[in-house]
Amino acid sequence: MIQRLKEIVFTRKLKHYMFKLALRLFIFAAALYIYLFRKDLVALIMGKEFFNHFTILHVFWVFFMVTMILHLFPNKLRSMALRKAQQVDYVPVKNYSEYELLKFIQKQNLAAWKVMLVWLVLNGFWALLYLAGVIHEEELLLLTCFYFLSDYICILFFCPFQSKIMKNKCCVNCRIYDWGHFMMFTPMLFIKDFFSWSLFFTSLIVLIRWEILYSMHPERFWEGSNQTLKCINCKDRTCQIKEALAGHKNKTVQQ
Repeated sequence: MIQRLKEIVFTRKLKHYMFKLALRLFIFAAALYIYLFRKDLVALIMGKEFFNHFTILHVFWVFFMVTMILHLFPNKLRSMALRKAQQVDYVPVKNYSEYELLKFIQKQNLAAWKVMLVWLVLNGFWALLYLAGVIHEEELLLLTCFYFLSDYICILFFCPFQSKIMKNKCCVNCRIYDWGHFMMFTPMLFIKDFFSWSLFFTSLIVLIRWEILYSMHPERFWEGSNQTLKCINCKDRTCQIKEALAGHKNKTVQQ
């Protein structure tokens, strides 16, 4: 495995992802500090004081919102995993099989529904604990920040949804790639205030936009009909660490 890790080519996008992972790790560490030592800040902004006091949690809120807005308006700096939904980045495969595309859509939709069911059941458990008074707003905020960090752990190192349910080969080919924010901010649905609901419902808009694009243009999401998604054409190479840890040979070396 060490040899495979040495073969990793740190592309510009992979370096960018590693930087964002470090940034998310910092945010989670800050959230953990707030949870352990400054819970009063959570009570302050998750109430009627959001617009009356400025705290580090407002910085979190702005960062979260900007991240989601950038997903609503992707540009060339974004990953192909996100940009594949755009017409400008679609390079059609000549004479692709519409029947095979239909089979792909059906298989991926079924897997996506399984992921959604697992996610709702998991977070339904946290919702029950919250409604029962076992956990509170502070725990749900910490959980959200943990999900925020875990999103990039899934992209770079290991994704249980990819390996166990979706079974797609990488994030660039992932049918549910832009579900991430909805999943991150699911715990915020349970808290009735501006801070939490603004994050959750914005994430819902991101999810709905993605699903509309997928339903209208599924050919952009399958490598059998979109040349851009083929490994040989991939410039992101964000899968390399994950592939090395899984024991697969570096695709960059193969090509």
